[in-house]
Amino acid sequence: MRLSKKNIRYNILIILTYLVGVVIIGQLFNLQIVQGNNYLEQANARLTRETTIKAARGNILDRNGIMIAGNTAKYSLEIYKTKVEQNVLNRAILNATLILDQNGDKYTSNNFPIDLVNKQYKFSTEEGRNNWLTQNGMEKDLPEDAAIQHYIEKYELQELQYSEIAKIIPIRYGMEKEGYSSKRPYVISSNICEKSVAQFKEQSNYFPGISVSVEPTRSYRCGSLASHILGYVGKIDEEEYNSYKGYGLNDYIGKTGIEFVLEPYLKGENGLKQVDMSIDGATTGEYVREEAVGGRDVVLTIDAKIQDAAERALKEIILEMNDGAFGKREEPVKAGSAVVLDVKTGEVIALCSYPDFEPQLFADGISSEKWEEYTKPGESALINRAIQSAYAPGSIFKMVTAIAGLETGKITINEKINDTGIYPNGHKPRCWIYNSAHRGHGYLNVSDAIKHSCNFFFYEVGSRVGIEEIERYATFFGLGQKTNIELPGENAGTLAGKKLYKELKQTWYYGNTLSAAIGQAENNFTPIQIVKYVAMLANGGNDVDVTTVKEVVNKDGSKIDANEINRYVNARLGLKEIEKEDIFLNDENLAAVLEGMRSVTTETGGTAYATFKNFEIEVGGKTGSAEAGDQTNAWFVGFAPYEQPEIAIVVLVEDGKHGSNTAGVAKRILEAYFGLNDEIEEDKLAEPYM
Repeated sequence: MRLSKKNIRYNILIILTYLVGVVIIGQLFNLQIVQGNNYLEQANARLTRETTIKAARGNILDRNGIMIAGNTAKYSLEIYKTKVEQNVLNRAILNATLILDQNGDKYTSNNFPIDLVNKQYKFSTEEGRNNWLTQNGMEKDLPEDAAIQHYIEKYELQELQYSEIAKIIPIRYGMEKEGYSSKRPYVISSNICEKSVAQFKEQSNYFPGISVSVEPTRSYRCGSLASHILGYVGKIDEEEYNSYKGYGLNDYIGKTGIEFVLEPYLKGENGLKQVDMSIDGATTGEYVREEAVGGRDVVLTIDAKIQDAAERALKEIILEMNDGAFGKREEPVKAGSAVVLDVKTGEVIALCSYPDFEPQLFADGISSEKWEEYTKPGESALINRAIQSAYAPGSIFKMVTAIAGLETGKITINEKINDTGIYPNGHKPRCWIYNSAHRGHGYLNVSDAIKHSCNFFFYEVGSRVGIEEIERYATFFGLGQKTNIELPGENAGTLAGKKLYKELKQTWYYGNTLSAAIGQAENNFTPIQIVKYVAMLANGGNDVDVTTVKEVVNKDGSKIDANEINRYVNARLGLKEIEKEDIFLNDENLAAVLEGMRSVTTETGGTAYATFKNFEIEVGGKTGSAEAGDQTNAWFVGFAPYEQPEIAIVVLVEDGKHGSNTAGVAKRILEAYFGLNDEIEEDKLAEPYM
């Protein structure tokens, strides 16, 4: 029987279909049975996530290469979302807490509001209780034990002991609230020890989805040294996150000081790492896709050893004052400041403010108790009194009045004015020496008037010169205006005079001129302004640009152009170019004023002679005691060496009573600067950075 062509074609199709089926079945057998394990491993290995490699923040160094702020490695324990059962996830979290507890590492509770550890079953605060219950899908006024039971059921913890449940719930709650995914982790512990790191890496199979990350964290190598210059870093807040580009929600950012001002230079560029993992969260491989680039290094003008000496000297004097070394006190001294400036360059050699603070506490996460201590009203450690607080200068202002009188020809270097004790004009103010035993200083020239700090003499000079000229020369010396130092929050202070009174819409009287001439009235200046003024006296009347930043260095060793840095800082801090009149001081007039300052420290009767008697370096100085409300602030200003000045110093102690009390701080700083003692704590400072 012959088959039709139609049947033949049909049979061929059937045979081809069977053949194709056999091939497919064979391939499936090969894929699933023969090569199944290999292909499963390959499939699992293709599950990847990208993680950020945190860049190290740039170092901050002193002028000699001593590292003051650097970085150390910080290890965090993170958990990523994986495809595991609830019981496996719970067991992994529990095992992780056991290791952390064993090694003393703290882990987050994300502010879970019910005390689980002590079984007190009480909300930490009643305020907002019902809001919290409602936000978390529970009824208002639900008892604490019922709320806990809600989470036990939600997270399937019924089979565990209560001590285990108490460890897991806060972490699971944090994971739920903060959110986590296969690419964005939840941080269980932000700072674990190296022993914990080793255990987690060795036993990684027992911790699905849990891994250790390492990132550089800010490390302040010298404790509180130069804290008001450095500032500190802290976790970025919402406003900063929305304002700055290139930051993550968990990043740290400069909050104050140089850390804040030079943030873009100090911040590095993060890298990118690819992590291959299995579906149960186990890591199978890691690859660096983009290397992290560390931030630029900032070299400061300060000398860490002189900075240390200045800070210790200031603290010691304040402690001595409070112990009664300078007379009995009703209220303790709470604050002060000291600044050392290069008289030729304007570079800050040291700048300290008391009390100071520990920047590391902010980098690690400051406690509420320490925050309250640092922000205590009237004695806040976070105020940089060297640049943010303005004080009446008192007698240290008298060199301005002297220069104004000499330069305008209203007095001469040899003219003597007779101090009779009570100035006969205006409101008839008295010289400070006037009492039943002393009617006045008698006849004094300008140098002697500075030596004895004679108020009467400067009342007369102020009366002859007038307030306009006093204002003019005070402005020339930079008083009553910002120095434009590269630190945030600088106070411009106020300069007493008609310009100020015009702004205040008040009338300036003759008596105001007498007060202003001796550094009172509305005169209020910062220590940084005062030290600039003294530096200009010492260097012949040349202006100086006050600075704390010596250079910014790229990772390849090249340096950022100084003009670029200045432009950036000015924009960052909203600074304006200082406009000032060019005044060329007569050498003889200036020499007469400086001679008066020399006699303050070197001659009997000088107000700082007792401190500097027989001192190895000749010093020009001036003390000041300025009334401010119910207290008297104490000043000492000086420069050295007298013949070839190198540095200017200012010391201010709030309610220090007498300026001579603060001269000892300057003496100790000079001893350190010129190597006249062996008391500097070398081991406190880090080794020079190479």
